[in-house]
Amino acid sequence: MKLELGYFNVKDVVFGDTTRYENGVLTVSKKELSELVLEDQRIKDVDFDVARPGEEVRIIPVKDVIEPRVKVTGGTIFPGFLGKPTTVGEGRTHVLKGMAVVTCGRIVGFQEGIIDMSGPGAEYTPFSKLVNLVVVANPVEGLSQHEHEEALRIAGLKVAAYVAGCVKEKEPEEIKVYETKPLPQALKEYPDLPKVAYVYQLQSQGLLHDTYVYGVDAKKIIPTLIYPTELMDGAIVSGNCVSACDKNPTYVHQNNPVVEELYRRHGKDINFVGIIITNENVTLADKERSSDYTAKLAEYLGLDGVIITEEGFGNPDTDLIMNCRKIEEKGIKTVLITDEYAGRDGASQSLADADPKADAVVTAGNANEVIVLPPMKKVIGLVDTAAVIAGGSQKALREDGSIEIELQAITGATSEVGFTRLSAVTL
Repeated sequence: MKLELGYFNVKDVVFGDTTRYENGVLTVSKKELSELVLEDQRIKDVDFDVARPGEEVRIIPVKDVIEPRVKVTGGTIFPGFLGKPTTVGEGRTHVLKGMAVVTCGRIVGFQEGIIDMSGPGAEYTPFSKLVNLVVVANPVEGLSQHEHEEALRIAGLKVAAYVAGCVKEKEPEEIKVYETKPLPQALKEYPDLPKVAYVYQLQSQGLLHDTYVYGVDAKKIIPTLIYPTELMDGAIVSGNCVSACDKNPTYVHQNNPVVEELYRRHGKDINFVGIIITNENVTLADKERSSDYTAKLAEYLGLDGVIITEEGFGNPDTDLIMNCRKIEEKGIKTVLITDEYAGRDGASQSLADADPKADAVVTAGNANEVIVLPPMKKVIGLVDTAAVIAGGSQKALREDGSIEIELQAITGATSEVGFTRLSAVTL
């Protein structure tokens, strides 16, 4: 599949009478967006705000982050949600680069996050560097958590697609082309390079821990192959409330840095043949089934190496290690990317599971590390949720508006795909 991404570099987002893009400025109509979101009768009220890099602004609680994209040719963006679940990953897609749609509002589940646009907290989240169009939507009374999450997820996707629609017919400022050929062709093209694939674990542990593939909850799938360009084109959407630090928002699925690096190395020192997506379920039987199937696919492709990433911690650590061990037993080298929950003092066991075969591991940091976030002039959302979100406590919010909290609460702080501002060195 060949996908062209046409970029429009957004320098600012402002409100106006109509939604349009001109000279690096995206103008959005609150009226148009409100009518769009309030089509869903599960949404009681909605408002919109803008948070820019460097501003003394805090967004809390963050639910999802989405990059606005629109299909020009080759299907529809976010298939299975905003259109038929037809295969994407080819043709032309236009991207509003440098900005994101951030969903916020009354808390759904306790594992939601914080984005500070300035100060020490901003240094831990990559989303502080974007111009963020914030959707603050609240549900009608009596709505279940599951319906609340779904309503906000759909609202974010609709807003992202709508604002990107204004550049559908425009000429991009920059175009990048990504291509992965069918397997027989791919293997012939670079026969002397090691064949590498990406094992992409999708969070699917249960209610409010969901990830969607073409609109289907990932807990219902068996491991399968996917073109990397499908990932870029909105085929995978976040619908979970795992800890904010290592959650993969939809934006990260669209811009997965592991995929970007594998494409960069493709044809040079590796042959990047594609992605194996698998899930992270709760029961041992489901974990055994999925890890067996993942290892089988890796062997079937004749791989020499794989990179494995997880989403979440604790329970998913078992999936990570099972996949590692079984793939290594096939004679295929593995590299794992994860973060750590080593306690506030760093002295606890970092992962809930381990194996001697997991001997090549990249860490994204300790999510239990404590940070003090200074007060901000403006809060978008509900600051009192700092007392209940994962990484916070009843004493987290101080009288002066500052927050003492774990990195666990900062969106993207210890991203397990490396979409973070932290780095690691080997000593």
